[in-house]
Amino acid sequence: MRGARKRLCSALIVAYCLFSLYAAYTVFLRPRRPAAPRQPHRDRRGPRDHVALGNEEWNPWEEDEKNELVASQQRYEANLKMIKNARTSLEQTSLRVQIWGKAAVGLYLWQHIFGGHLEPADVTAQWRQGSQKAGKTYFSFITGPSVVPGYFSVEAENVVVVLNGREKAKIAYATQWLHYAQTLIQTHKIQHVAVVLLGNEQCSNEWIQPYLKRNGGFVNLLFVTYDYALVNEEDIFQWPLGVATYRNFPVVEPSWSMLRDPRTYLCNFLGTVYKNSSRETLMEILKQDGLDKFCWIATREQWQPQETNESFKNYQDALLQSDLTLCPVGINTECYRIYEACSYGSLPVIEDVMTSGDCGNSSVYHSAPLQLLKTMGAPFIFIKNWKELPAVLEKEKKMSLQEKIQRRKKLLEWYRNFKAWMRQKFINTVENSFLPTDKG
Repeated sequence: MRGARKRLCSALIVAYCLFSLYAAYTVFLRPRRPAAPRQPHRDRRGPRDHVALGNEEWNPWEEDEKNELVASQQRYEANLKMIKNARTSLEQTSLRVQIWGKAAVGLYLWQHIFGGHLEPADVTAQWRQGSQKAGKTYFSFITGPSVVPGYFSVEAENVVVVLNGREKAKIAYATQWLHYAQTLIQTHKIQHVAVVLLGNEQCSNEWIQPYLKRNGGFVNLLFVTYDYALVNEEDIFQWPLGVATYRNFPVVEPSWSMLRDPRTYLCNFLGTVYKNSSRETLMEILKQDGLDKFCWIATREQWQPQETNESFKNYQDALLQSDLTLCPVGINTECYRIYEACSYGSLPVIEDVMTSGDCGNSSVYHSAPLQLLKTMGAPFIFIKNWKELPAVLEKEKKMSLQEKIQRRKKLLEWYRNFKAWMRQKFINTVENSFLPTDKG
């Protein structure tokens, strides 16, 4: 990085010197072009009344010289400004960070929160990459099956590794990447490491603890999904689950019709109904009063990791055509459906109960679960029991289209601000941790 910086500075100095020489040549040494022949000046008083110039000499190139001098000065000032801007940009880009996207949640970070692009656009490509400058940092992002330890170029001294820690097989793969990063630290190839972790749905993330710097490891920062009890806002931060990028859920741009068109259904639920779960209770309540006739309901008994083209299109259409999206708990209260509903302006109705496991820290966070979303003022409907749903839907029936449009505006605006806030928080946290501090 230092070598690149020196080369850029040298190139700017050479450009400045060349332009200065050119400016001097233009003003002092360049041959003057003869002026175009001019018609004799005829004064109305006639030849006899012509006033003699005396000893004053008329310079036919005087006007051209003035114009050339002004143009030369303008070019000089423009070039000086360009060099100054380049130098300022170099000074402002104080940090280079490379993100290794080895879990699908990395695509939510890069494409949805950072608004970054990847080349090639083909989601099945073996190697995809992108870059952007944000704050004082130049971020680059790489992902794809071909990105494996030791077989790609490490282009920055600061690294963010995006990992999947949901189950044992994923954890084993994640530890390989951590050991690779540790080797790079030990050999002084990189200086700092942060981890974005798709955590376990029951928050069993104890395996990552020995790698944290606070415990004698080398990982400076940990961003982890779900209501992990050890989140402290110092070196461990909660990160949003986001949309199901592993199913290629897209970045959705709000449209006029999405905002203002009436929607066909009051609510939707397309998903798996587990035995003896609150989802069974939800289905029963919808059928009792015939409320399922007002909602787009499509259920299955077994979870499927991938969708067919038809089922995925149906899901997106259901979000777009429903005023509300029902979000019953699964293994964890937080689910992709929440963020996907926000993308289409369909208000999430969330079953606000804690699931079993090690998530949440009621002694510190009284608003768990969904601490992060609640802290950010998510304008959702939170219910403790699905028996509250009939009253919610009755109120929904009485709402005017204009009221629903205003609610959609509020939801879409909140989601946009939420992603922008998470982006800025990520950048600030990384810069505060990785950039050297002046203690003098």
